[in-house]
Amino acid sequence: MEFSNTDAAGIVHFSSFMLWMESVEHELLREAGVAVMDEQPDGTVESWPRVSVSCDYASAIRFGDVIDIEAGVEKVGRSSVTYRFSFTHDGRPVALGRVVAVRCQIQHGSRPQAVLIPERIIERLSAFASPPAESDSGN
Repeated sequence: MEFSNTDAAGIVHFSSFMLWMESVEHELLREAGVAVMDEQPDGTVESWPRVSVSCDYASAIRFGDVIDIEAGVEKVGRSSVTYRFSFTHDGRPVALGRVVAVRCQIQHGSRPQAVLIPERIIERLSAFASPPAESDSGN
């Protein structure tokens, strides 16, 4: 853990988890062979704006701690994907995060427009499927 990730008490600031989730999400997409910014034949770009981000914290981590982050795909819908992120330190649960991203067409000067996720991308993302955490059963 870097000092810049911590608050005045030396505890990792909650906002660091958001940055880590985005970084790990991009790594998962690269591993799946899915572009973060996907230029289409017509010159438009499709990407993955986030519509929901959450993180439940179980325990603190501090400057110098090394964390492990596991990412998986919890759900793939028609135009959205839900990712799950599990943070641990020395095997101890630290946090559980979720990100929902929507595949959108991005055009300069216009609002992002949701588009269907192509079947080939659904298949690639589904290869990273992770079951819901035990704490989610019954929700």
